[in-house]
Amino acid sequence: MEDQEMQLKVRRGILCMCLYFFGSTVTDKFTESMYVLANEPSVALYRLQEHVRRSLPELVQHKTDMQSWEEQSQGAIYSVEYACSAVKSMTNSSLYFKNIDGLLRQAISMKEQISNSQGRSFILPPVTAKYLSGLF
Repeated sequence: MEDQEMQLKVRRGILCMCLYFFGSTVTDKFTESMYVLANEPSVALYRLQEHVRRSLPELVQHKTDMQSWEEQSQGAIYSVEYACSAVKSMTNSSLYFKNIDGLLRQAISMKEQISNSQGRSFILPPVTAKYLSGLF
């Protein structure tokens, strides 16, 4: 009996050693396989696709916001440029207003000369004369 028990203990020891050796090899191989599967290119592409799917709507929203702001700023720039050109043309129009003022004064003086030569004097009311002189 002792012999059988001894043989049983030896077999168990050998079995344990084999299991330990093969078990560690199997777990190492299993770990390596899992690592390869986790880092496989198709998995990386899947992760990339997930990231794009999650972040794309936000990027599209930012793009549309930026386009809207660009349109608004372009409109404001156009308005400012138009206002600047209007102011410049107003400063250039002072020459024409001075010319009109001279022609009006000349017309008034001619009218007075005609009125004086016909014997009746035509005198502008003071308000009208003041108004015309204040314009220019």
